[in-house]
Amino acid sequence: MEEVSLNYKLSFGLLTGAILMYPTVLFVVFKLTKEIQLVAMSFKDQASSLSKERKRSENLLCRMLPVSVARKLMRNEKVEPRLYKSATVCFSDIVGFTTICSGCTPFQVVDLLNLLYNTYDSRLEKYDVYKVETIGDAYMVVSGIPETNGELHVSEIAFLALDLLDATHKLDVQELANKTLRLSIRIGVNTGPVVSGVVGVKMPRFCLFGDTVNVASRMESTGKPQKIQLSSNTVEALHRFPCFQTQERGFVDVKGKGEMRTSWLLPSSLSPSSHVRMQPPPDHAATTNMCGV
Repeated sequence: MEEVSLNYKLSFGLLTGAILMYPTVLFVVFKLTKEIQLVAMSFKDQASSLSKERKRSENLLCRMLPVSVARKLMRNEKVEPRLYKSATVCFSDIVGFTTICSGCTPFQVVDLLNLLYNTYDSRLEKYDVYKVETIGDAYMVVSGIPETNGELHVSEIAFLALDLLDATHKLDVQELANKTLRLSIRIGVNTGPVVSGVVGVKMPRFCLFGDTVNVASRMESTGKPQKIQLSSNTVEALHRFPCFQTQERGFVDVKGKGEMRTSWLLPSSLSPSSHVRMQPPPDHAATTNMCGV
């Protein structure tokens, strides 16, 4: 009897203790659950922020490098140098840039370059071209690299060059107008084999190498204001596109190359608005339609 009474008291004590402890246990469980939910939400927010930052970094990398190259780097793949048998390179710079800088404040020079290059960048989207880099007042663009486009690279650059001349002519730069100066550019174009490669690790740069690039730069530096100077290679390639008109300039002394025959691409050749991007034509007869005429 005493044993039964003891068991009863023990059970009653345990039941009483459990009843008294239940609110405390329930509160602790609720609090722990709440904390787990907060931690989970924090992880979710952090994962979302990390994903956004990763996409932002990827977008930035794709702005600095060609998309195909950027994707390889993001996959930790090595980007091997590549030879392109034929591409067209275009250089442009501001005529009298040193004189302009001497008459403007550094902030005005930055504003001028931003205005000019933002205008140029907005025009690039219409053409199958890639902006390689800008150094000071120099603007470098290529077509046929990094994605090949058959024989179209020379016509795409020709259209772009005409468009850049037109855009520059229409720009109204108040700082220069007040100094009776007018903004003008020189453009040089050359066609030929080019090697591309990524240089650097911390700040990788997509660079072009070869004699074709050097000659394109010389075509620009030996050119004249608001004119597009073409090498003989580019003129020959443009013969496949009869809508473009060129005028022979004659022989020009090119540093490191000697005398070179060059020509001007005439602004009256074609309106940039008539540009139509199409697939490479199967024959010369179909090429005429590529010019939109």
